[in-house]
Formats: sequence, C-alpha cells, structure tokens
Amino acid sequence: MTHTDATRAFFAARDQLLELAGDPARARAEFRWPDVGPSFNWAHDVFDAIAEGNDDTALWIVDADGSEQKRSFAQMKQRSDQVANWMRSIGARKGDVAMLMLDNRVELWEIMLAALKLGVVILPTSTVLGAHELRDRVDRGRVRWVFAAAADALKFAEVPGGYGRVGVGFEQANRDQRAALFDWHRYEESSAASLAAIPRTTASAEPSLIYFTSGTTSLPKIVEHSHTSYPLGHLTTTAWIGVRPGDVHSVVSAPGWGKHAWSSFFSPWNVGATIFVLSYARFDAEHFVSELDRAGVSTFCAPPTVWRMLIQHRLERKPRALRELLSAGEPLNPEVIARIQEWWGLEIRDGYGQTETTALIGNMPGDPVVPGAMGIPLPGVDAVLVDPLTGAEADEGEICLRLAPEPPENLMTGYFGNPDATAKATAGGLFHTGDVAQRDRETGVLTFVGRTDDIFKSSDYKVSPFEVESALIEHEFVAEAAVVGAPDDTRLNVTKAYVALAAGAPADAETARAILAHARIALPPYMRVRRVEFFELPKTSSGKIRRVELRERELAAHRAGERIAAEWREEDFPGLKG
Repeated sequence: MTHTDATRAFFAARDQLLELAGDPARARAEFRWPDVGPSFNWAHDVFDAIAEGNDDTALWIVDADGSEQKRSFAQMKQRSDQVANWMRSIGARKGDVAMLMLDNRVELWEIMLAALKLGVVILPTSTVLGAHELRDRVDRGRVRWVFAAAADALKFAEVPGGYGRVGVGFEQANRDQRAALFDWHRYEESSAASLAAIPRTTASAEPSLIYFTSGTTSLPKIVEHSHTSYPLGHLTTTAWIGVRPGDVHSVVSAPGWGKHAWSSFFSPWNVGATIFVLSYARFDAEHFVSELDRAGVSTFCAPPTVWRMLIQHRLERKPRALRELLSAGEPLNPEVIARIQEWWGLEIRDGYGQTETTALIGNMPGDPVVPGAMGIPLPGVDAVLVDPLTGAEADEGEICLRLAPEPPENLMTGYFGNPDATAKATAGGLFHTGDVAQRDRETGVLTFVGRTDDIFKSSDYKVSPFEVESALIEHEFVAEAAVVGAPDDTRLNVTKAYVALAAGAPADAETARAILAHARIALPPYMRVRRVEFFELPKTSSGKIRRVELRERELAAHRAGERIAAEWREEDFPGLKG
C-alpha cells in the first residue's frame, strides 16, 4: 500500500464518522477500521496531508501571563520537518526512546510530530515528577533522549545514564541554571536545520509512544502503542468528542498522560480542528470560562474535578460557542451533569478508556444520555462484560475486549518489557481492563461500578465507591469524596468516606453529622456511610484518586486496634446509628 493509499483509507473512515455524526446507531453498526497497510505513519499520512498549504490555526496557546502563541497547520508541518532533521543531526535514531518532560508549550507539539516522523518512540512525562520517579522511568523505559525545560532539567543531575539531553527554552533560564546545564543540547539550535521533508522509515506495527500508567494501585506499568494503535485508534475518540473541521477544541489535561494525546493531539487534528490550550499557575474558574468564551471553544473536555470546581463557583453563563461538553478520567457524578444542563443547556457526555486503549465506551453526539452512565461501546469497539468468577458474559462484570478473530485496532501492543503483565491482561482471549460495569438490559447502556481493586463487601453486599461518592457530593458541604472499606470484625467492612470539604464548610462535628445524616437518607442501608473524615485526597500526578493509600491507612489502624483520631463515626451521634 502506498502513502497515498494509506491516507485515502484513513480519511475515508474518518469522513464516514463525520457523515454519521448525530446518528450514533448507524455509526456503530457501519464503521469498520480502515486497512492502512504495513507502513502507516500518522504524522506523514494524516497530519502532513491536512497541513499542506493550510493556514488555519492548528495550535493556540495562552500562557499563564496572558501572552499567546498561534501556529498554523502549514507552520507546524514545516517546523516538525526541521526539528526532525535537527534531531537526526544530533544522533536521534528510529527506535530510540525520547522522554518529553515539557509543559504545554509549542515545542512539545513540534517534537511529538518530529519524533513520529523519525520513528523515535515518545515517552510523555509529567513535569511534577521528582528525581526518584525519573530514575525509574529512565531505567525501565530505556530512555535514550531527554527533552526538558531548564527548571525540570536540573532534576536530571540526580538521574544517572548515558542518555542525550536537550534543553528547551534555555534562553529564558537564569545564569545559575545555564551554568548547571552547560552540556545540554540547546533546542533553539534546531531553527538553523534543514527544512527538507523527512523520509518515511516506520512500519505500522513498530512502537510510536510508551506511557507509564498512573499507578493508582501499584507500581506503574509501561504501555506500548504502535503507529496504528494510538494514532489510528483515536478515530474512536474523535467520534466520541464530536469534534468537526473548523472547530476549536480545548481540554484540561496535563502533558505526560494519555488523555493529553487523546484530546490535545490526535483527535482534534484528525479533522483539522484548532487545539486551544489555556495554561495557568493556579486554576481560576471564572477566568477559565471567560477564556473559553473569548476563544470560541466549541468542544470542551475536562475531568470531574474541574467540573466540580465550576459548579462550586456557580458559573451559570455558557461560553457562547460551546456545542459539546465531555468528561473523562473518572466517572462524573449525576449531580454535576444536572447542574450544567440546568445552567448551560448542554449535557456533559461521559466517556471511558484507558492508557492501554483509546476511547472505548461513550455517549456520542445524538445518544440519549443517562446521567452517571458512561454510554455504550464506540464504533469499532467489541466490548463485553465478564463475570470474574465464571468467565461468562454477564450484566455486571469486568469490562473486557475480545481479542479474536484479531486484536482490536485501538489496543496497546503490550506492556513494555513485561511479558508476564501482558499475558495476565490478555488471558482467556480477552483484554482485561480491571474495571467493572453494569449493563442495562433494555438499552445496553453501561454504568461504571468501580475498579476491581476498589469494590468491597460489607455484610456480604458489594459496595461501589462511585455510587456512594455520587450520593455524597449532592450535599452542599462536599466538594469531593473518596470511599473505601474500613475493616470491621462484624460486617467485614464498613463504608468510610474521606471528604474534601467545599469552601467555607467547617471541619467539625456538626458538618460530620450533616454528611452522615445525608448518606443515611440517600443510600440503602448496606451502602450507608458509617465513618467520615475530612481529608486532603491523595491523587496521582494525573489527578486520579489513590484509594489504595486510604485503604492501607484503614488496614494499618485496624491491625493496630486503634481508631483514627480525626474520623467521626455514627455512634458519636445519638440517633444516627442503626
């Protein structure tokens, strides 16, 4: 298959999804993954085809100081060719792993495009990581190159290895930083490199990106994606978002995590939409919404934490151009969906996927949204619910993908350097997500129940933390909540809620009583919250709650035979217990 044939195949599939926008049933029934041949390269075959002679804005970044940068598609094509030529001149080669430890700056997008063209494997890395975590990533990720800005580059003084070092934006560094980083390559030197087109050398099945997972329950694994599984696979994400040519798309997502590539790279550029990025030192909800309005953002995705913050600030005026609202990362509670629907007249559409995949399940434009549900499998996705005990399909079970007759196009190639973890995840002819959902028998709509690690039993009943948390945030005092099972000699576990309080709510006995009383009314007896503690919720650097830390805290207290001093229990309040 030629370069032109691969491009045609990709755009034919993309255009089919665009034509069926608003008719999700047909899209799911008719879509088939395109055959792009053995040497597909998204940067060459898709981005460059869109970018040729295209002066539309591809990337629009507003920095924390209010300054702006805009780049057209044509400029990004030319610049990525130049950067690729420069990377090759300093020794970067196909198959090398390049750690990109950069925040939202134009250079990040330039380097990602250039690396894809060269066949350099991209390892996006969060800027919040410390030297200890970086040592692990450099070692296990077999890193050959590091790209970092001055402040983060200093961390690598404590990270041994023979990897090449490239400093980005060092012209803005202070004198001490420059002195400490004297032996780093300077990215600005790439502006003198050749603009010649980069020859195509990659195969479809070869690696394009690797990601460390968020590590909510264990040591992060390393997910490897090919030149099709993520770039081509994100056709599902494009369909879920509902982004169209000419749109301005924005997402709240930090570089270093899969969602950033989902919604700040592949999906909007699949259709030639503008990516709008608003950087900030500290999140200001009112300013953020005003910027969405000013930029004419039409499709917007944010994690549940951001949606809850918008609710807390009562931002009732809808940004003028918004058409599609989305949430991802963790399930979004029905109360938040209802409030935004009331204020803005738009429903937030939830979606589900993993670092190991692209979007798998979602509410597409035109789907009837069931608040709190994540939707149904997206076009091209063959997902089933499997009872973990029997292995049979069920109405409640682990979300799995069938691997036969062929593995899904949008599934990772495996866990990098970890065949045992790959074999476990793909046992029995299925890819096991580790997440549990329920299916409505009539509509097929799936509702998230929880991670297999997070669900616990209380008096022989299964308790879904998500369901309890959704009930809790309906209370005005609760900004966020994380629910775990606290070991109990009689009930096995009792439901314990760790609560981040809303602004102005006092962390006292009356607040605890009010929340426990609310839970008593809002939840069935077996789910009832019997202990509450006001707590700063532990999160991964990607923003996901680490319930494993809270479970370990409860286990340690139980083993010691001690009550956690800061918690409030039902028995502390006469009239509540029972």
